[in-house]
Amino acid sequence: MTERSDNEPKDWLEAELEDTLDEDFEIEFSEPMLSMEIRKIYNKQHPDMLDRKVYFRNLLRLQAELIKVQDWVQHTGAKVCILFEGRDSAGKGGVIKRITQRLNPRVARVVALPAPSRREQSQWYFQRYVPHLPAAGEIVLFDRSWYNRAGVERVMGFATEDQVEQFFQDVPEFERMLVRSGIILLKYWFSITDEEQQLRFLMRIHDPMKQWKLSPMDLESRIRWEQYTKAKEDMFARTNIPEAPWYIVEGNDKKRERLNCIEHLLTKIPYEDVPSEKVTLPDRKYNPDYERQVLPDELYVPKIY
Repeated sequence: MTERSDNEPKDWLEAELEDTLDEDFEIEFSEPMLSMEIRKIYNKQHPDMLDRKVYFRNLLRLQAELIKVQDWVQHTGAKVCILFEGRDSAGKGGVIKRITQRLNPRVARVVALPAPSRREQSQWYFQRYVPHLPAAGEIVLFDRSWYNRAGVERVMGFATEDQVEQFFQDVPEFERMLVRSGIILLKYWFSITDEEQQLRFLMRIHDPMKQWKLSPMDLESRIRWEQYTKAKEDMFARTNIPEAPWYIVEGNDKKRERLNCIEHLLTKIPYEDVPSEKVTLPDRKYNPDYERQVLPDELYVPKIY
């Protein structure tokens, strides 16, 4: 294969692949506004982070497998429901983003519900979550789920002790019902250390691109670290059932966290290659009598770049 000179035009496929890689780098460029001082502090605290080349190579491999999962889910009509729980800033959103990055949003969708309305507060607790459960051929990823009641609602006093106890009595049977109905239910808890959460919160405070991620609840979670720990331990003890066990993902290294979670996820879904028809691009039909209309200039976005 001969080398291409810089003046020679790129093959269109090569250019497309470069664009894809640029998107990957863009999504990974997560600290764009941090000062060099803060970057140095963060890097000093993480001397053994996974090598970037190793990370990208494995991420692309795993995302290719996720495409196979998607095809299998559509082909078989399987129903997959994945819960992502964990402390604030533990990396749930980053994992979800990498899982869904190359999937069809009509097949794989993310559910991140806001605080319940007054009407929803009067409903059966699980009622607001049930409409979002997967139908046949769907993958649903809950960015926080009904386990809000065992965590933030309990710690912050948004639920009474009687409501929390009722939740613990109900949730095992609720999840058994989901599994009996044919739903593949996976529950992940993302774990980080006290020191790591503090460092990530400080980075968000100093990064204008990430300050929106800091909510009053996040700041309260720092104050109530030990209460959240006790609530988490109680939750594991009461809801870790054989039909839907908890899986803990260590998250101090974000790159390892993402790869480990996806790797494990693939082992819990019994997917296989499904037959697919070869796609051929049809020839375009040309009408010799058709003339394309000239559109007015004001309809076009200005070419600033």
